[in-house]
Amino acid sequence: MAQQKAISGFSKMSASEKVRWLKEVHDLSPGDVKNLEQHLHPDEKTQQTYTEFSENTISNFFIPFGLAPNFLVNGKWYVLPMAIEESSVVAAASHAAKFWSAHGGFHAEVEDTVKVGQVHFFWTGDPRAIQDIFKRSLTTLQNSVSSETESMRKRGGGLINLQLINQTENLDHYYQLHTEFRTADAMGANFINTVLEKLAKEWKRLAQEQVGQNNLEGELEISMAILSNYTPDCIVKVWLETETSHLGGFDASYSGEAFAQRFVRAVEVARQDTHRAVTHNKGIFNGLDSVIIATGNDFRAVEACGHAYAARDGVYRSLSYAKVRNGKFRFELKIPLAIGTVGGLTSGHPMARTSLKLLGDPSAEELMMIVAAAGLANNFSAVRSMITGGIQEGHMKMHLANILRQLDATEKQKSAALTFFKKRTVSYSAVKTFISEQP
Repeated sequence: MAQQKAISGFSKMSASEKVRWLKEVHDLSPGDVKNLEQHLHPDEKTQQTYTEFSENTISNFFIPFGLAPNFLVNGKWYVLPMAIEESSVVAAASHAAKFWSAHGGFHAEVEDTVKVGQVHFFWTGDPRAIQDIFKRSLTTLQNSVSSETESMRKRGGGLINLQLINQTENLDHYYQLHTEFRTADAMGANFINTVLEKLAKEWKRLAQEQVGQNNLEGELEISMAILSNYTPDCIVKVWLETETSHLGGFDASYSGEAFAQRFVRAVEVARQDTHRAVTHNKGIFNGLDSVIIATGNDFRAVEACGHAYAARDGVYRSLSYAKVRNGKFRFELKIPLAIGTVGGLTSGHPMARTSLKLLGDPSAEELMMIVAAAGLANNFSAVRSMITGGIQEGHMKMHLANILRQLDATEKQKSAALTFFKKRTVSYSAVKTFISEQP
């Protein structure tokens, strides 16, 4: 039976009541109900933690938690926790990390950690008048949020810039209070939004006060006060560098120099062609996202910012660069990463805490460098595969186990399939035919 009308009070139902409603109204089968129950955590306290992370929770959706060893970043060894359902991502990261550990590893540096927030408002009066009001109010505005920023200031962060931006050329009567923050080891979203909302109220009060005192014409309306996930000045850079002669072992058809030149051209294609750039950058985010998720950070914010940064000159381009100069190959990724190691899920999610412990309890800046290294590792492996034997052969080999599971293959059939497809192309239909012919 399909749902006939909107349901009221759904969020107030218990998890079991929600499942019962699904079973009755949406024909949930006993097998579906059992599946939901089996994915609940057996420990009641732990399940309550997961339940409270979201709304209307009735079960858990598991993602594999894997490890990519042999990451050497700035001379320090790491084992990277990676939460992702695509097996080839962990394998690719591990392969690249092991190769590069013998050639100097990953080099990384954080260029800055500035984050952005905005108070969006509309002013109907003279633009010069609102500029004057802002100049007279600036110190008062900054002081108005001193109690909110005090703790962050003690940790080396806080509100570091506040300016008025006239946007009336883009939208009638539209202005911004543009703010910049540093948030130490926290991602800082709640901190920034709290400060912005306080600023918005004080700004409206001060503006109204000065309009009345100076007999000015115009009204100020606050539209929104919210952080921006576009943080082009919260930047980390990571790079790989070695002699081209060290790159000769990937394909017998090419010398190290030839491999390096092919690699550079492939990356340049992604610099120039948007269709290729999107897939190229997706490969970078395979590595980035898996570590970001494992450490309890917001991969959606990171992706939104990264893709905007990739199009910052008006054309969507590759986030990574490659070049060969004087016999040396260099591969570099420069990307904004607004992430943290304290607060939010990084502190509240049991697996996030474990992930950070595996990484040696890094600072936010150290984590930025680790995450960027994971992105560059996956990018290197993907491009390497495409310019040599092709990416699909290796990907489908890794996917063979998933196909066998979908086909409910027996252990004997799995063993036979692994042997049979060692030197054959893997496809769903080929595996299905092979399994159907096995006893």
